Amino acid sequence: MTHTEQESTASRLFESVRLGRLDLPSRLVMAPLTRNRAGADGVPGELMATHYAQRSSAGLIIAEATTPNAVGQTYPHIPGIHNAAQTAGWRRVTDAVRAAAGESRMFLQLQHGGRVGHPDTSGHIPHAPSPVRFPETLHTPSGLQDAVEPIEMSAEDVRSTIADFATAARNAVSAGFDGVEVHSANGHLLHQFLAKSTNRRTDEWGGPAENRIRFTVEVVRAVAEAIGPERVGVRISPGLGVNSIDEGDTEDIYAALLPSLARIDPVYLHLIYADPDQPLFSTIRKEWPGTLIANPALSREDLAADGGMRRGERLLAEGADLIALGRGFLANPDLVERLRTGAPLNPIRPEFLMHVHGAEGYNDYPTLAEL
Repeated sequence: MTHTEQESTASRLFESVRLGRLDLPSRLVMAPLTRNRAGADGVPGELMATHYAQRSSAGLIIAEATTPNAVGQTYPHIPGIHNAAQTAGWRRVTDAVRAAAGESRMFLQLQHGGRVGHPDTSGHIPHAPSPVRFPETLHTPSGLQDAVEPIEMSAEDVRSTIADFATAARNAVSAGFDGVEVHSANGHLLHQFLAKSTNRRTDEWGGPAENRIRFTVEVVRAVAEAIGPERVGVRISPGLGVNSIDEGDTEDIYAALLPSLARIDPVYLHLIYADPDQPLFSTIRKEWPGTLIANPALSREDLAADGGMRRGERLLAEGADLIALGRGFLANPDLVERLRTGAPLNPIRPEFLMHVHGAEGYNDYPTLAEL
């Protein structure tokens, strides 16, 4: 065994660990990755079943952003989990992963796009906390288009959307998932409620941070009541401006949000762009009493250097419990084995990341055994 292999094998990344009711074989999590490979009707097919089965050696798979209702769809060929056909499609995926790994160890991320959507894609005018137009263009079946002004959600819209998340969570469990991740990050609907730039409401769902966190808290509560808190994770991205969002008072938001979520007791908190050198990471680690998944959102340089091993080890040393990697798993079905042995990684082919729909650049990345 080489020196590199000895160091990699001894890494804490490869320790087994308990997550709620699940025994994970390692601390390495496959992060949710939008790839636009579902059918036009949002039904996962054989492409997706193959893709996730290929990556079944991950300690935990968090499957890609999936819409809990039709109006929440972001882009074409995004999967849904709000009807029987979509639920059956996801069952084929979890069955394929279970056949490959012997068990599933799989959560499904639930994401409502809010203002990040277009009627040419979903058939609906987007719903959002306030009628604040998304200032970027959007991919639609007809090509890039300007966003439309979203409809401000009524109190009934808010309540029905919360119920849709709970129903989607039940569907996910029916489809064979071990749990769901509620997406309250990256400028999508729940994050839009958190942020001052997109939430200009004056009712109980807007105004001070204590009101703006209410939608996320109530969605998580409803999902936890539907399937059990031990099956529920939550994703956050404090201070992140993805999808043209500006929180405005990040410290106040998360000082209010974290203890409110902790009282519901979800099985994990998933922090994206986790940086062990930033005070925000240590603050969240101190404030969050449960399992923390840290996602460093690696640069190409980090990936090329060591696949994220050093960054992952540092995050574990600073208190993270699990490490979520995205692009590394995207191009390397056997990423865990490659990191464990210090083997080189496949280069990513960026032209196939999103808004294409075939197997190329999706299911044709070779494993070490195939080289």
